[in-house]
Amino acid sequence: MIDREQVQKVANLARLELKAEEEEKLAAQMSSIFEYFQQLSELDTEDVPPTTRAIDISNVTRLDTLKPYTDRDCMFREAPEQDGDFFRVPKIITEG
Repeated sequence: MIDREQVQKVANLARLELKAEEEEKLAAQMSSIFEYFQQLSELDTEDVPPTTRAIDISNVTRLDTLKPYTDRDCMFREAPEQDGDFFRVPKIITEG
């Protein structure tokens, strides 16, 4: 069972300011969580392989293929600024 003193120690480490009633409530909630962990520790996991997910998933990706973009005028119309055949972008590198 978690008591108020332990909650105060954790709150201090986490830089939390708790009222007395919050400490009582948190002590009960933390005790409940630790009781659940105790139940889980009683399970036989000898033949259970380590995993990071409950279900097996994988990313679905597509091949990245280059394609020429033929409508240059449309592309430049959408650009905020243009300088000839180039896009003008804000300077992000400073000297010094």
